[in-house]
Amino acid sequence: MSPISVRGFAVASASAVTAVGSVVGVASNSTAQTNDAEPTAADVTLLADLPAGQQAQVQTASLTQQADAQAVQADAGARKDAEEAARKAAAETAVAKKAAAEKKARERAEAKKSAAGSTVLSVRSSYTAAQIQAVARQIVPSGQFQCFSDIVEHESGWNMHAMNASSGAYGLMQALPASKYSSAGSDWQTNPATQIKWGLNYMNSRYGSPCQAWAFWQTHHAY
Repeated sequence: MSPISVRGFAVASASAVTAVGSVVGVASNSTAQTNDAEPTAADVTLLADLPAGQQAQVQTASLTQQADAQAVQADAGARKDAEEAARKAAAETAVAKKAAAEKKARERAEAKKSAAGSTVLSVRSSYTAAQIQAVARQIVPSGQFQCFSDIVEHESGWNMHAMNASSGAYGLMQALPASKYSSAGSDWQTNPATQIKWGLNYMNSRYGSPCQAWAFWQTHHAY
């Protein structure tokens, strides 16, 4: 190591030399500086002037300081990375919760729409049997649909305008009088869903379910 590089190292390591001042003081035959003293260029002992053992101590102290500084810097970087990861995770969680809430809201809306017997069909004066059956499937519970369908098939053949000439019974369910449908909606003459809702409510309230109503119908051929 050249004298110039030795002096540069000694000045850069002034704090480390001060920290082991008692050793340096012995080597320079001077009184040791206290830890609170601010070293000057005149106070700094060249590393090369120290015995080999004391040189090792000074070098070790300097390297330890550097390692400590690097460790502090690494800890700060790790904390920053952890905070950034936590913020990212929180943002992703918030997005996922929002998406789940929106999906649940859509499912509730669809269920409500189905329960209300809504249909993609526009209101018209006449419908095919298949169209009316599709509407009924949206309203009648799946486990009760076949029984419900059997009754409607026998009563009206899925014709929402069917009328019994002798009694005046009308519509899918052959309600008598026809105005009974109005309890389910004022559009009962143009909307099959209204007649279906009325018929399902009638079967549930009078017999307990469409299948129980169908069991009664098979015996009495009426319900």
